[in-house]
Amino acid sequence: MPTVLKIGPYRFFFFSNENGEPAHIHIQRDKMLAKFWLKPVSLASSVRFSPKELRKLEQIVSENRPLFLESWNEYFSD
Repeated sequence: MPTVLKIGPYRFFFFSNENGEPAHIHIQRDKMLAKFWLKPVSLASSVRFSPKELRKLEQIVSENRPLFLESWNEYFSD
């Protein structure tokens, strides 16, 4: 479960067995979880995050999209 970035209470990561899915990033804060697709940035799923916080997370994901894609591609490259 590689952690790509930590910002405040948020941990941005992906699971090591997800190379069969399109590029995405998971976000965890306490018992809250969200998943965002990266091409294009869009919410895939969410558990317990408020709509306001999800908008904030979408902005953070958009701003850090190049880092997330680079990390994804490096990790899952052959």
